[in-house]
Amino acid sequence: MASRFPVETKLSFLDPLSGEDFLLSLGTRVRELRNRRGMTRKALALESDVSERHLAQLESGEGNISILLLRRIAAVLNVSLEQLFAPTQIEAGTDDQQHASPKQSMLRFIERLPSHRLEEAAARLMRDFGAEQNQRLARIALIGLRGAGKSTLGSRLAAERNVPFIELDQEIEKDTGMPLAEIFSLYGQSGYRAIEKRTLERILRASEHAVISVGGGIVSEKETYDYLLAHCYTVWLQAQPEEHMSRVIAQGDFRAMAGSHRAMEDLRRILESREPLYRKADAAVDTSGETVEESFTKLKAALAAAAQ
Repeated sequence: MASRFPVETKLSFLDPLSGEDFLLSLGTRVRELRNRRGMTRKALALESDVSERHLAQLESGEGNISILLLRRIAAVLNVSLEQLFAPTQIEAGTDDQQHASPKQSMLRFIERLPSHRLEEAAARLMRDFGAEQNQRLARIALIGLRGAGKSTLGSRLAAERNVPFIELDQEIEKDTGMPLAEIFSLYGQSGYRAIEKRTLERILRASEHAVISVGGGIVSEKETYDYLLAHCYTVWLQAQPEEHMSRVIAQGDFRAMAGSHRAMEDLRRILESREPLYRKADAAVDTSGETVEESFTKLKAALAAAAQ
């Protein structure tokens, strides 16, 4: 019968750390991988069938956990056990840290703050950036593919707040005097994106308070999308591909799907490729299987939470 060794002994060749340092490194790695996938702790706990309490202890470096439970967590995070035990970028001392986004660097810094310093850090952030956050909340931008509910929910939100509701596509047509299809035909994708950026800049200069619906492809133009994220509180309205399709068909809008025999496959591909970009939004509201009233309630709740 094979001898049994403690997990720490078996895995010592994977990481030079031991004891408390090893558990802290492992917890940090799990948390980083979870954040990278945009998963909440609760979602990871449910999918891996590991209690949220155990997962919280693991991520804080305060609790040991069996190799079987770690295997479940690794499977949900779509990594191997070896990758799960790999040192974090900061611990490894690689050049990757230099290329981390400012948001990733800030999150890593906050994760390493002692608990008694977190309140002080939060107060300083609110003091330095709270006013900017309030300014962005005065302009709500709804992003997502057609059929997510941007026009329906956006117009209702604007009416309730007594602010203008602006559809970027319509403003582009006003500025150019041409329908979108003709703009694409004459100027191509790059030309259209340049016009889109100019129109967005004009709208935001003129509107301190507004609800804005933007085209689903704006996220593919980094400079324009970064400008939108910096000046508006953005909400990704998401839905299942089937719901996007059924809503677009109900609207009689076949622009992107005209002549395609693989419309659903194209839609899934577009959603999949843009999802990481949509996740950069400040908030996400899933309208799948919801009535307009239910989705509107969820949207207002997300904005209320941000205002707090």
